[in-house]
Amino acid sequence: MVVIRLARGGNRNRPYFYIVAADSHARLQGRFIEKLGFHNPLAGEKGEAFRMDSERLTYWTNVGAQVSPAVKKLIKLNAPKTAQ
Repeated sequence: MVVIRLARGGNRNRPYFYIVAADSHARLQGRFIEKLGFHNPLAGEKGEAFRMDSERLTYWTNVGAQVSPAVKKLIKLNAPKTAQ
């Protein structure tokens, strides 16, 4: 089964997470199928904290990939606000 999850990168005390589509049996920082975006929790005012290719996310979910709870939370927090 394919899972869309976070893979940790960066250095010690400087985490940087990639949003990847990976096989569910692969290790967390191991082999993945495709990078879909990133999340930088330490990004300041100047840096970009979150970016994701929503078209590829839609493709993978339509194919049957499961989205991890952490990625769901990031998507919900960083979704563009709709005008009311």
